[in-house]
Amino acid sequence: MNIYAQNILNHYQCPRHRGEMPAADASGRELNRSCGDEMTVYVKIKDGLVSAISFTGKGCAISTAAISILSEELIGLSKNEILKMDIDDIRKLLGIEISWRREKCALIGLRALQGALRSLGSDKL
Repeated sequence: MNIYAQNILNHYQCPRHRGEMPAADASGRELNRSCGDEMTVYVKIKDGLVSAISFTGKGCAISTAAISILSEELIGLSKNEILKMDIDDIRKLLGIEISWRREKCALIGLRALQGALRSLGSDKL
């Protein structure tokens, strides 16, 4: 198993930042009907930048690992930087090729986070 696959397995088995965030500034929820993954992502903003991300929900190894990695890697980014992200950015973070069948799994956490950020008023950003 290569180092990237090991990292995904580690994030799946021991996800970082899992749990509700009671004082979140916003949250977003996404559902992947094709496989049953569902994620709610919570975000805190400080000085216009993401200061904390957490998540709840259930999902496969790819969806869980992707949001776990995102919850660590996106701290300090702005709303606009995160809203511009897509599957190519997720591939880079995961370090593996994602088949078109698994793209929805890989993107569910990012889409939930992007939804949360879109719901924020301009006073927070």
